[in-house]
Amino acid sequence: MKIQGSGGAMLGIDIGTSSVKALLLDLQGHTLAVSKAAYPVASPRPGWSESDPEDWWRGTVTAVHAVQAQVPQTQIVALGLSGQMHGVVLVTANEQVVRPALLWSDTRATAELDLYRQLPAATLQRLANPLVPGMAGPLLRWLALHETASYQQARWALQPKDWIRLRLTGKIITEASDASGTLLYDLPADNWAHDVIEALELRRELFPTLMASSASAGTLTTRAARELDLPVGLPVAAGAADTAAAALGTGLLTPGTMQLTIGTGAQLIKICEQPQSDPNLLTHLYRAADGSHWYAMAAVQNAGLALDWVCRVLHASWDELYASAEQIVPDLEHGFFLPYVTRERPHHANPHSQAAWLHLRIDQQRVHLLHAALEGVAFGIREALTALPGSDQTIPLRLAGGGGQHPAWQKMLATILQRELILLEAPDASARGAALLGGLANGTWPDIASLNTLAPRPVSRILPDTQLRELYTRRYARFLASGD
Repeated sequence: MKIQGSGGAMLGIDIGTSSVKALLLDLQGHTLAVSKAAYPVASPRPGWSESDPEDWWRGTVTAVHAVQAQVPQTQIVALGLSGQMHGVVLVTANEQVVRPALLWSDTRATAELDLYRQLPAATLQRLANPLVPGMAGPLLRWLALHETASYQQARWALQPKDWIRLRLTGKIITEASDASGTLLYDLPADNWAHDVIEALELRRELFPTLMASSASAGTLTTRAARELDLPVGLPVAAGAADTAAAALGTGLLTPGTMQLTIGTGAQLIKICEQPQSDPNLLTHLYRAADGSHWYAMAAVQNAGLALDWVCRVLHASWDELYASAEQIVPDLEHGFFLPYVTRERPHHANPHSQAAWLHLRIDQQRVHLLHAALEGVAFGIREALTALPGSDQTIPLRLAGGGGQHPAWQKMLATILQRELILLEAPDASARGAALLGGLANGTWPDIASLNTLAPRPVSRILPDTQLRELYTRRYARFLASGD
């Protein structure tokens, strides 16, 4: 198959927490088609969060078939991957899944973080990330202690998108944007932190070889090609973590620029030239997908996750939820929503915060609860933004991700965050970034710099409502006090 110069398209597959997206991108960077397939997330015990990887694969097959059906004459010439970060998939030597995958929102390994706290301060700075129980390191330690048979049966510990790549190519590798989110990675050395792996008494051989996100990690096997109705031998890129892929997909390549992505969680990221960690380790530092930069990130667990919960318990549609942003005029005395349906990241001082509506009055109705939910998530994002080093500068925020597309919600975000928002037409940024990596892997584009001309252009700019600035400043202060 001739790749360069063909009129084909790149396929990007993004393995999200609750759904997979498949996206087709042409050589000019235009999205030809997008499809999505949902799958369940299980919580067999309080604080546990798991998925069956086979559900990811079935969803991938469904989404890939559906996206091809939208543009049936398009030749797919390369494939790239992105996926949810931090969790872990145990795989045997004969490539069988040992148990359900543990996800980023899982908190069962909280006690295992005590081992990390015993590490030297200099070692923790090399890990460059806050101690979060849903990362692969603590989760693997928990498995070693509490599910010893499963742990011993495993030959590999993979990230979600790396398991999908295994199903596609039969090859086991990983790359730095995902590996740097495991709490087992030395950011300055740009390699696995073997001393930390040893300190946790984990097996070194669990962790795959690293390669560049844009490198070809193999080709589509006969079996996978048959299931997906794709060509045998299709080049498959190593891929990237979802946030790193989203940054690539929106053209966030310049150091100092900042972006807000809202999905199940929310991520505030800033591209960095050097791997400088947060001295307080309240925010994150990861490898960027371009292999040349890093990105600092303040992550919010409770964004779309919390809003989805609100919609379910109030039997509200997403349209109703977003409409509430313009139906209610905010007032200092209105009730608050604390969005902590799961444990928040360490930038939030109280690890025991839980979700609640507070300070309700008899005159408040269902629409007030919906409005308060949007406010509460926006306040949580503002708290994360404040914690991100360098956030004191009034740098505009590029806004991407499917969870931030409603105009009234965008205006509320701009006002509460007190930032100009630059709206990008890239609602499927992670899948788009995955497709771009596929094009780099097969040589369609020669290097990262060549992607600059393909970056989505700003659609509009959303300015804060200056009339509400003081009110929201006061409500934000009360929100913080309520969440302590």
